[in-house]
Order: sequence, then structure tokens, then C-alpha cells
Amino acid sequence: MVAAKIDSPITIVPIADIASERVERLLDQAFGVERHDRTAYRIRKGMPVLPALSFAALSQESLLGTIQCWPVRFACDAGNDVAMVQIGPVAVDPAHQHGGIGRMLTNRALDAAAQEGLGDALTLIGDPEYYGRFFGFDASRTAQWRVPGPVEPHRLLARGAGVPARAGMLCPRIHALA
Repeated sequence: MVAAKIDSPITIVPIADIASERVERLLDQAFGVERHDRTAYRIRKGMPVLPALSFAALSQESLLGTIQCWPVRFACDAGNDVAMVQIGPVAVDPAHQHGGIGRMLTNRALDAAAQEGLGDALTLIGDPEYYGRFFGFDASRTAQWRVPGPVEPHRLLARGAGVPARAGMLCPRIHALA
């Protein structure tokens, strides 16, 4: 599939600048209305989006894509917690997929995470070939992780020096971590 031609420049703006109804409509188009049942949604349940790491791609007034990032935690079986950021969903209007918009949004979110000092422990559920090739995510440290729902282990990916390589549960960051 070839992405539809975009006649004007793409602008990246904070997702907070976009009406939440527009974001939800795009997410429904990209992932379907049953998306709330997915494991990624369970991992971040009840958490607010991280506004400094979440963006939208616009062409004039058309919403082409969004990326959202969430505060999560890794509750180690050994008793300590690791604050992490869950990347995604990365949603692109189906007519504009495969045109680099998702990559542009992901790069922007990763740059923002680094600037905010939050880039040491990132996770997502996604295609290992894509996220590995373009962004350095892999499953090398997630083999012992548990999540609140089904996941194909090779799709549970992480990146950063602070990513734990031990047993534990990836879950919402309900309390502040020390």
C-alpha cells in the first residue's frame, strides 16, 4: 500500500493541542474500536498521558497521526520498582500509512523523552523488526516480564540503560517511585 500524497508540510504539535475526540477517532480508525481490550491498554490503565512526550502530526488542519506515551512501572519480583515510559499507540490515518509519519512521531517522542530525562527505560509492544531497525528496541531483556494480558513475547520490546532484565510485572505507575 502506498501512502496518499500530502500536499502541505507536516507539522508536529503537542497532542494536548488536539481535541481528544479527534485523537480517539483516529485511534479507532487505525486500531478498531476494540483496541481498549489490548494488553498495552491494560498496562497503562488509569494513567494520564505524558503530555511532554505525546504528539500529533498535522497537514494544515488534517490529523494524520498521533503518538502517546504513558508512565508505567516494572514491579520487580525482587521487591523494587523501576519507573518506565510506555511508547504508543502510534496511530496513523490509514490513508497515510507507510509514508514515514509514524517514524517521524516516534523520533519526536524519543527525542522528548531524552530531553526530559525519561529515556533510560522505555517499553512498547510492537513489531520487533521495525522498532529494532529504526529505534533500537528489542526483546533481549524482557523474557522474564509479565504483563496483564496476552502478548507475543518477541513483541514486548524495551530500550535504555535502565531497562530491567529480570522477572517482574509491567503495570500502571500508580504511586510515585523513589
